[in-house]
Amino acid sequence: MGAADPLLQRFESSGIRLGLEASQAVLTQLGSPHLSVPTVLVAGTNGKGSTSSWLAAMVAHSGYRVGLFTSPHLERPEERIRIDGAAIGEEKLAAVLQQIIDATEALRRQAAPGESAAPPTYFEALTLAAFLAFAQEPVDLAVLEVGLGGRLDSTNVSEPILSLITEIAFDHQKFLGDTLPAIAREKAGILRAGRPALSWISDDGAFAAVQAHAQEIGALHACARDQVAVEEASQPPGPSKPGPTLRLRTDGARYSIASPLPGAHQVHNLALALRGAETLATLGFPKIHREAISAGAAACRWPGRLEWVQLPNHRSVLLDGAHNPNGALQLANYLRQSEIRPWLLFGAFADKDVEEMLKQLAPAVRGASFTTPPGTTRGLPAAAALDLWRTTTDAPADWGRDAYEEALEHAIGALSPGQSLVVCGSLYLTGAARQWLHQRFGQPQPATAPLWAPPSK
Repeated sequence: MGAADPLLQRFESSGIRLGLEASQAVLTQLGSPHLSVPTVLVAGTNGKGSTSSWLAAMVAHSGYRVGLFTSPHLERPEERIRIDGAAIGEEKLAAVLQQIIDATEALRRQAAPGESAAPPTYFEALTLAAFLAFAQEPVDLAVLEVGLGGRLDSTNVSEPILSLITEIAFDHQKFLGDTLPAIAREKAGILRAGRPALSWISDDGAFAAVQAHAQEIGALHACARDQVAVEEASQPPGPSKPGPTLRLRTDGARYSIASPLPGAHQVHNLALALRGAETLATLGFPKIHREAISAGAAACRWPGRLEWVQLPNHRSVLLDGAHNPNGALQLANYLRQSEIRPWLLFGAFADKDVEEMLKQLAPAVRGASFTTPPGTTRGLPAAAALDLWRTTTDAPADWGRDAYEEALEHAIGALSPGQSLVVCGSLYLTGAARQWLHQRFGQPQPATAPLWAPPSK
């Protein structure tokens, strides 16, 4: 247990709560650190984490000090808050969390009789910790991945100089709405009047919803698909091969980038981040230039997303964070393109559309095993997932085991030389699998490792 864990446990009982009031109250008590650093907000359904990390790496390679906030974490909460790609230490996280606790207690004491100040949720506490850490360093720019939605997400207490929105798909309908335009309107809540915004949204209805909101408030919204041309994308898929080599063109420059992240969907995320970096160059960050953008893009990694891990006897494990139907579709497309038919180890949350995820994955794998994501009460029991598989497909399935360590041990032990296993369904499962693999085989490197090497001076 790290130094910050006992402090974070104080916030775990609050669950999910959308709204900005609690965060704004604590930040005001702390002197409004969220307004002391320029920010970029990145919303969307899938791809916002990789887009955020790519943009941060591009800005860092241009010579600026950059804060990066992402969620959820794979292995340790410190991963969520990074400065120049490096996770903050446990002691630093504990220190800023204690400041948040002290501010919350001060608000409680100041409350009028009969009133109460709502304490931050777990996610809100880590968001506030990021604002404090970035202000105290300080950083030149903070790139913030939005957690859930946008309009009522605690990251939205900031005043972004630029807003980015990645692809929109179905997820969290309970909170965001049952149609893609409704979900898109919630995401569009991160836009600001008179300030630029870029989106890469394939669905016409979702894009129109964002554009309509931008026009209502006077935001300067543009479609990044119209501003970045993908001239070539060579994609050599497979467990021992790198990501694609991309040739991209904007009005201002041409780029040739050896992307470290595989998957056709990542091309759009990279293009959005690239155009975002070019836009920042006009917003007070003039050192951002073409060579730094290319170098930052090529240097950045994003753990747990189409991440191959090589094991003895020419076996391999593919770790992916696919946790909704669109993510499962992207993973299945990658597997089909790679012409690799791995065995599947799957574990998901009970509130996800698991049946649709399995429908997407079944044709791309040779069979499946099931487990339950650890560290949460929201996990779908392995036996229930196995039953869904058997009603969805005729593809083989051997068992369901709730203990993920036992499931991994069995699935990897069943691999013959040259065979692969894909682990997906929940980032909780992906993160736990990464840790287990590192303890057992010495790789991959911990998720707290820097996302990119410092740029050469």
